[in-house]
Amino acid sequence: MTTLTPRKPAIPQPEGDVAPAPGPRPAQDPAWRELVDAVRDSGQYATRPEAESVTRIVLSALGGHVVGDERVDLARALPEEAARVVASQIPATRPLTAAEFVDSVAARIEGATPATARWDVSSVLSVLPSLVGDELVTRILNQLPPGYALLFGRAELTPAA
Repeated sequence: MTTLTPRKPAIPQPEGDVAPAPGPRPAQDPAWRELVDAVRDSGQYATRPEAESVTRIVLSALGGHVVGDERVDLARALPEEAARVVASQIPATRPLTAAEFVDSVAARIEGATPATARWDVSSVLSVLPSLVGDELVTRILNQLPPGYALLFGRAELTPAA
């Protein structure tokens, strides 16, 4: 059994690149609310605002690392607010390993450690397969360096030698 310790709410750092997108308020979008609620359940967050902040930060980080058709398809499959967060990111100049990705998320969350950031990342990414489909997640994972599958709640299978 895992024991969770209280944490500070996930709050983007002032230099963070996550800003509310223009348009309808996300709280009014039922699909966005369902996504945030799924993340809240998955991550056992105490409040909805904490789950929403974590969702925005992780999707923002992911948005810079998914490119091409997979990025377009991911944005199409997500609720409108989540799609804006993903699509508004500038593509990364180099792919990050899964550990570097988690560290980059930790840098965006006040008081986060690599362990709590891994929890946050997994809490968001593990709800995506049921939302966007396993086939799209497989395509996204094929684009990313090894190690990301576990963050999406999948086993990392390697071919036998």
